[in-house]
Amino acid sequence: MLRLTTWLFALSSIPWHLTAAGIAGRPGSPPPAPAVIYPADASAAEGLAAREARRYVYLRTGRVLALESAAAFKAPLAGAIVIGRRDRPLVREAVTDPTLASGLETLARDQYWIKTLELKGRRIVVIVGGDDAGVLYGAYRFAEHLGVRFYPHGDVLPDHRVEVKLPVLDERAAPLFGLRGIQPFHDFPEGPDWWDQDDYQAVLAQLPKLRMNFFGLHTYPEDAPNAEPTVWIGAPGDVGERGQVKFSYPSSFQNTLRGNWGYAARKTSEFSFGAADLFEHDAFGAAVMIGACPNPAMPADHNALFERTAGMLRGAFEFARRLGIKTCVGTETPLKVPKLVADRLRAQGKDPGDIRVIQELYTGMFQRITQAYPIDYYWFWTPEGWTWEGTKPEQIQATLADLSAAIKAAKEAQAPFGLATCGWVLGPQNDRALFDKALPKEIAVSCINREVGKTPVDRGFAEVRGRGKWAIPWLEDDPGLTAPQLWVGRMRRDAADARRYGCDGLMGIHWRTRVLAPAAAALAQAAWRQDGWNPASFEPPLPRPRIAGPVGGQVAAFPNNPIAGTDDPALYQTVRYNVSAYHLSVPDGACNVILKFCEPHYSAAEKRVFDVRLQGRSVIERLDIFARVGQNRALDFTFPNVTVTNGWLDLEFSPVIEFPSIAAIVVEGAGFARKINCGGPAYKDYVADLAVTGPEAAPYPSTRDFYLDWALHEFGLEVGAMAAPIFERIDGRLPRPADWVDGPGGIRPDTRSWEEAGKEYEFVEQFEALSPLVRGAGNRSRFDYWLETFRYMRAMARVNCTWNAFNQALQRAQAAESPSLRQREAERALDVRRELVARVAEVYQHLLATVSNPGELGTVANWEQHLLPGLLTKPGEELAKLLGQPLPGEAQPARTYDGPARVIVPTVRTSLARNESLRLKVMVLSRRPLTDATFHWRRLGEGSFAPVPLKHVARGVYSVELPRAAMAEADVEYYVKVTPEEEAPVFFPATAPAMNQTVVLAP
Repeated sequence: MLRLTTWLFALSSIPWHLTAAGIAGRPGSPPPAPAVIYPADASAAEGLAAREARRYVYLRTGRVLALESAAAFKAPLAGAIVIGRRDRPLVREAVTDPTLASGLETLARDQYWIKTLELKGRRIVVIVGGDDAGVLYGAYRFAEHLGVRFYPHGDVLPDHRVEVKLPVLDERAAPLFGLRGIQPFHDFPEGPDWWDQDDYQAVLAQLPKLRMNFFGLHTYPEDAPNAEPTVWIGAPGDVGERGQVKFSYPSSFQNTLRGNWGYAARKTSEFSFGAADLFEHDAFGAAVMIGACPNPAMPADHNALFERTAGMLRGAFEFARRLGIKTCVGTETPLKVPKLVADRLRAQGKDPGDIRVIQELYTGMFQRITQAYPIDYYWFWTPEGWTWEGTKPEQIQATLADLSAAIKAAKEAQAPFGLATCGWVLGPQNDRALFDKALPKEIAVSCINREVGKTPVDRGFAEVRGRGKWAIPWLEDDPGLTAPQLWVGRMRRDAADARRYGCDGLMGIHWRTRVLAPAAAALAQAAWRQDGWNPASFEPPLPRPRIAGPVGGQVAAFPNNPIAGTDDPALYQTVRYNVSAYHLSVPDGACNVILKFCEPHYSAAEKRVFDVRLQGRSVIERLDIFARVGQNRALDFTFPNVTVTNGWLDLEFSPVIEFPSIAAIVVEGAGFARKINCGGPAYKDYVADLAVTGPEAAPYPSTRDFYLDWALHEFGLEVGAMAAPIFERIDGRLPRPADWVDGPGGIRPDTRSWEEAGKEYEFVEQFEALSPLVRGAGNRSRFDYWLETFRYMRAMARVNCTWNAFNQALQRAQAAESPSLRQREAERALDVRRELVARVAEVYQHLLATVSNPGELGTVANWEQHLLPGLLTKPGEELAKLLGQPLPGEAQPARTYDGPARVIVPTVRTSLARNESLRLKVMVLSRRPLTDATFHWRRLGEGSFAPVPLKHVARGVYSVELPRAAMAEADVEYYVKVTPEEEAPVFFPATAPAMNQTVVLAP
């Protein structure tokens, strides 16, 4: 529970729109409402901004404001919301004060100004943008002042309504970064592999609400593991006049019949615990993959998939362009030529390895993209191995030659888009800023953070001058892809670093959307403002402030390895590997430094090679521990009289081949000593690795203000202020029940008892304790989402402990020497197996309670295709063999759903183009048959709702379509109602029918 001081601080920070003073309840008839006025010759963005402002006022107040277009400003009787660009006469006439009017002239691209004016006793809110994008940002920021919050997965609105009263505002804002956005990553079902065009547009529509303007996609090449159809590779002669593909090769997006990345092919009808009801096809994936799973088989099918994908992206990217969003696609460099394309080239007498032929392919690719779908950038992802492997000069030259060929091809194709680099690192290990020296200045450079985000933004950005440079932090990582991750503090740190290094782009890489919403919102906010939590100066090129302790890396223990050459073998049995640096706070003066190494893993030379720098000076080059002393032998280096002048000892590691690794560090000077057991616990006078950090070295900026605002809006006034400290405390510190195990989000047996492991999940009980205090259907729905997410996480961790117990029981049975003993041990193992299945059922109980979008469907697929085969399927077969009979039903996963009824709309569009129908996919989980399944709609705030029966598709999946003609040019609201037999109805959204889902028709 909160301490009194924290509680008082929280209460003092609650915004007006969440307090009782903001709740509607004025007696008598409602007063006249203000109008929303926009220019008569409005752009599409201005028209959309006006409709959006009206929509959110309606959602907060229940009143539909008049929507008026006007060539000139005329003071309305009841006040107004005036929306437009700074150059519009309507806006200029509304802002009559000469001092204020002069401020309009200085509004630049992406900037907005929200100003409340008093005119003859009437309140006028002017929302003005320096350009169309600025107008949209201003309208959405106005909605935030009304209490709305925005995330990649959708909007969050308070349950209560407020009176129609325009707030007093004076906010002028300019972004800190020119490009701000997201980079959803293809390859797993949790990400855009399972998105349809509606999914793309639903996410894209949220970006301007977050004041973001960039959306980028990566494309994997053939054999790594599958070519993806986002980008087609081929010669100009294989592109038709309208961009259609005439020759191609097998490609695919992840689907349930495609087995790779650790996912086994599996029909969805075989999914467990009722999860099958969520899927209408056995071969499930994006709509473009229907009929082509696991991969298209025939040449015509290859071409058709590329065409369907281009159509999907064309619709999505044209939509993005209307919202002011820059789009980007790309491939890895050097370009990998698909086998069929290479064979075709050879048949034409061309060498697919010839750089001139590569240039020809790039020309064909760029010509096709120009005709197929609009983009603003094409980026080239540098080799992933540059993160940790040795980079030979010829590899760097091959990449530079490939980029040169692409640059020439872009000019030849007259590509209407810019070029950029990206990748897992900014550049090769020997020179992270290499591309700044080698490429034309009009080409931007970018990269994702190393070590799936654990390493901060690359300092090499500070060395890049005169070109675009985009930092890409990780909103989540794929090793933990089946578990929640909270990285608000890390987003703030990375955004601060990106600003410090002079970056003009800030994007977040991710797969899922809802479960990472706090991190996404924090990154979006940090792209506009950093004052309040980041007081540092940003005159470039300042280095990032040091953090005491290790930078990046993972720890590994080898307790059974016999270590030679030392009297302290325990020091060398633990290491921190893949580490970038250690920063140690020590007194100024001279000191002696001892670095202790050991190779506990590799049994050959040239497997791990790295360089070491001390105080900025190279002290060890190409260290190959095995080549020096062999495996499991201590290797110490002593450096006397190292000078410290600023209170910091800096130790840096640069990989040449694979991951750097260190066992211990000793720093001794006059009157002090620092000894660290790297990767291990405290030992003798060595401190544990994680104990190095001091009170002055908090790894991330404060998140208190963020989580207070987030929790108040997510859960309501009654519990928000008490929930916020829980999230603040676990941000960046959540347990990790999942890791990369033959694929993303894998699990492994936990050798600890649950009594020990369960202590890491005390925060779940603390959050659970707030449940009785939650008020309001929307608050309840959102609170339950996070509660079930945390319960799911805890249940996963308990499965890991039970799995270890089962493995031990199974091993005892397998090792039994006599048949009778083997039978007894197998029966004991069966008892543990029953418990394990019950624990997995608990996981599914909570997991299925969180499913609300395609990414969470992907998590279900991960469990079915990736985790269960090793957890239950294969071990169950081994146990049945020992028992000599099939396992009983209670020792097998159930097939039916046994939870509360749920209605899920996985894709929620909030705006439609003029020619679009409103199409919904609806998924129902229910133990009982349905007596009612209907879609109810009406024009925004007008009349009664018209019911439309849902159309049953298959299993628990339904659909409905509201034709464009039925909407009659009007914005609409709707809800879905499902009634199981002998049960109460359930609704989407949870607040229906009091507060419903709304959709505006974009001009």
